[in-house]
This record gives sequence, structure tokens and C-alpha cells, in this order.
Amino acid sequence: MVRGKIQMKRIENATSRQVTFTKRRNGLLKKAYELSVLCESEVAAITFSQKGRVYEFSSSGMQKTISRYFEYKKEVLASKPETEEYMQHDIANMVKEIESIEVSQRKLLGKDLDSCSADELLNIAGQLQGSLCSIRARKAQLFKEQTEQLKAKEKLLPEENERLSFKFRAKPWQASAQQKGATHNSQSSQSSEFEIELSIGPTEIRFF
Repeated sequence: MVRGKIQMKRIENATSRQVTFTKRRNGLLKKAYELSVLCESEVAAITFSQKGRVYEFSSSGMQKTISRYFEYKKEVLASKPETEEYMQHDIANMVKEIESIEVSQRKLLGKDLDSCSADELLNIAGQLQGSLCSIRARKAQLFKEQTEQLKAKEKLLPEENERLSFKFRAKPWQASAQQKGATHNSQSSQSSEFEIELSIGPTEIRFF
């Protein structure tokens, strides 16, 4: 079945947007990996989610690739001085984006909230509420799995008790048989000693 063409615009539904981000992000990182292996090239990819989480892939180490990138830019600037302004603007945008992410993370942790407006606080509360719902759902799932495991163990207990009871009932018979065997061996030993005493002892018979 041919999938319809997706219109390139922001997805309004938050759940659908998150699902699409996860799928596309995994696909992007997978393609980056395939490109590095198939073409033996050095590839690095960095993705920031809407909530500020970082996802990255590097075939040769992210720091090494970034250093190589800046060295390349320096060479380009040396040969083309007119690109310096664009480079500085690009770096400034990256610094602002990183600062914005750090501010967002501090606010999610309940810090630096004095400068937030009512709408910003409502947005932060909504994000925290969504995270809390996810945590509770995961906790409920774990509790359910643990409960099912305990129920399964509980079903096995009667069988284990029956096996132990049967084993306990069988032991007295085994002990009795062993005791009889030991008595028989003792009597045989005494009889042998008596016969030996009669054969090699003095004429007077001694009883022990």
C-alpha cells in the first residue's frame, strides 16, 4: 500500500508529533550510521528534541568530528575571509540555542521561575504533568508484572508442598530399612566374632 505524501508543516497534535519525532530521529541516526559504514566517511549528527533532550551519533567520536569541523572552517575562512561573518552568526545562533536549552532545563527543575509569565508556568506544569503520567504508567506496569510473577509462584507452591510431603513420608520407611540393615550387620558381626573366638581362643568359652 502506497503511503500518501506528508505535508511539510508542524504537527499540531502533541502525541503524533512526539511519535513522528522518535521515528524520524531513529531513521536519521540509522542513515548516518549506514553512510559512515558504506562510504567509509566520518559522519556526525546531533538532534535536540522539543523538550531539550540531546540525541547524537558520531562514527569517530563527537568531539573529534567537531574539532575537525572547526579546523575545516578555519581553513575556509583563511581562503575566503568573506565567510567569517556568516560563521560568527552560525556560532552565535548555536550558543543562544544551548543557553535556551539550559534555561528550559532549570525551569523544569523548579529553578529561576521568577521571570516566568503565567503562560510559561502553565506550559511547564503541563510538561511536568505529562512526565508524571508517563512515570506513573510505567510504575503501574512494573507493579502489574511483579504481581503476575508472585501469582505464578503462588500457583507452584501447592505442587512444591505436595512433593515435600511425599518426600517426608517416604523417609521413615527408608530409615527403618536402614536401621534393620544396620541391626542385621551388627548381629552378623557378633556371630562372626563368636565363631572366631571359638576357633582360636582357649578351651574356656567366653561370652561378651
